[in-house]
Amino acid sequence: MKIINFIKTLLILSVLLLFHDIACSQVVVERSKDKVIISGIQYYIHQVKKGETAYSISKAYGITVEELAKENPAVVSGTKEGQALRISVAKVMEVKPAEPSPVTKQHDESKYIYHTMAQGETIYSLSKSYGVSENEIIRSNTGIDINKLSIGTEIAIPRREFTSSKQKSEDQNKKISNREDQNKKISYHKVLQGESFSSIAEKYGLSVRELKKENKNLRFPQVGDFIRIPVKDIEVQQAEVINPDTVATISEKPLIEQERPVGFSEVRDLTGSLNVAVLLPFYLEENSSRSEIETSNSAQGKSVQNEILRGDDWIYPRSLDFVEMYEGILIAADTLRSLGLDINIYPYDIKSDTVEITRLVKSGKLAKMDLIIGPVYSRNLTIVASYARNLNIPVVSPVPLINNSALSGNPTLFMSISSPEVTQEALAKKVSKNYNNNFVFIHSDTTGTDPYIQRFKKQIINELSYKIQNDEIRVKELIFNSRSMFDSGSINRLSNSLSENSGNVVIVASEDAPVISQTIMEVHNLSRKFDVKVFGYPEMIDVENLDPKYFFDLNVMVYSPYWIDYNKENVKRFNSTFRQKFLTEPPEKSYAWQGYDIAYYFVSGIAIHGKNFVEHPEIHYPDLLESQFDFKRKNSGDGFENQKLFLVRYTKDYEIKLIEENNLLPQN
Repeated sequence: MKIINFIKTLLILSVLLLFHDIACSQVVVERSKDKVIISGIQYYIHQVKKGETAYSISKAYGITVEELAKENPAVVSGTKEGQALRISVAKVMEVKPAEPSPVTKQHDESKYIYHTMAQGETIYSLSKSYGVSENEIIRSNTGIDINKLSIGTEIAIPRREFTSSKQKSEDQNKKISNREDQNKKISYHKVLQGESFSSIAEKYGLSVRELKKENKNLRFPQVGDFIRIPVKDIEVQQAEVINPDTVATISEKPLIEQERPVGFSEVRDLTGSLNVAVLLPFYLEENSSRSEIETSNSAQGKSVQNEILRGDDWIYPRSLDFVEMYEGILIAADTLRSLGLDINIYPYDIKSDTVEITRLVKSGKLAKMDLIIGPVYSRNLTIVASYARNLNIPVVSPVPLINNSALSGNPTLFMSISSPEVTQEALAKKVSKNYNNNFVFIHSDTTGTDPYIQRFKKQIINELSYKIQNDEIRVKELIFNSRSMFDSGSINRLSNSLSENSGNVVIVASEDAPVISQTIMEVHNLSRKFDVKVFGYPEMIDVENLDPKYFFDLNVMVYSPYWIDYNKENVKRFNSTFRQKFLTEPPEKSYAWQGYDIAYYFVSGIAIHGKNFVEHPEIHYPDLLESQFDFKRKNSGDGFENQKLFLVRYTKDYEIKLIEENNLLPQN
């Protein structure tokens, strides 16, 4: 069978990866120099060496064994040679001999207030407490690493002086002149959320190399870190040194779009050769196990273990979705090869841990790629995107992500599936067209702290305010309190929130199955009495054990990133090819469709338009299977997010219809 041959190929790849990943061992416990960012938090990645224990490792990093075990539960039962541990950089204590503080050698009480750092204090909090700028504090404490201030460090805070504006200007001019004479033309930038060396360098007109040279001790900037900026490359106006707050407002480069195609882009007569890396969790090791142990009780009541051989067609369940995605990629590659393009595909087994991807990046193998598809986990995606950014290699996120934060500072990263933020914006605009209706906003944010819920609610109100006066807006909010119902009087609460005198728009602002199923059933019960329209996230229609009849009766409308028309010729060809190669047809919700669309779109785009496609994906619009790509970026230094969503309606005629909407994409 084709699938068996495919798995055998993957198993061979597994052996090759295993030989590649043999690490050089060291015998002493020393801190790792490797740092990665996982879900926005910076970690050391420490590889356990022979003889190292949880206690000795925790001592080397200045943390407790409990803190080590919190991030790495497996160390409770002992450490193993080659085991990769992650250690939060923020929790690591500096283990250094005490150094004399330059500000304590001679106190000048007339100019400075001397403050001893306490738990949780930062340069920023001190600046607010004492009413001075962060730059003033930094310049008053030369010789101290402001990114590594420990509790007990003494900091000199410049006293505020009340001088005339003229005298103040003269003093500032004098200070700048002195700094220039001493060749110390340095300012500081405080790192904001999503910023990187690349985005900061672009803001200041520097190269990444220049910026890293000035900050040799900082490999990955964290939020709140202060980056040294050569002032010589910044305009200094009216004798005022630019501070981080001022720099943060520097305008981005204007976003200029190129002309979009009138119809579908032609893909034919391709030439050249492209290398494509596919980083997916294939779970090769798990697939290589061809037997399992089953425990049962004998007639005497004793446990008996039996080895059961797995069939040749058995596939590890967690890898199935990504095997199908890879199959779709392979079909797209074959299609483009038939048009003259030479494509080399390099698959890698990348799961959720960061060890494998860190090794792959360090190996330099990705440097020769023209396109990288994956990884699927955000923490690994951030690592790859940061690496590929400097090489101008496009990286495609092939699955849904919780948010679009990974796009910040990664201009060659593409999110192929819209984030909840894009869905919320589309829903807010759609429901606001029913501005004369009564709105009921249902969610499960019982604490009122979920930023996504609060933003969505605000978006809806803002869209309504464009159409009617604020005092005419009718939005009621209901909170889902439990798995079984809203609360003891839920049906009454919902009934009291609906209006008999006008239409009602119910927005289910949740992706949780219990919230969706209970809401739909209760709204359905009330729909006989009230005129109701129901809107929700794409996850709504995927809830299991919920009778689809509810959706049809309620005319439910959702925005979906996918829509397959089985009457299209390319869809028919794909089904036929998939059946021939893999002896089955892909289900409607298979990742095979998405794998094909991503590979076909990006490979053909690069082959036809070259590097211009990476900067302006809008110039390419081929006919795909289930997706349409409308990539846009917020800022010139950020990555692209697909904005295209399909509005799908469940009708009372028991049909699922695509609602055509005006959009920027060309239509044939």
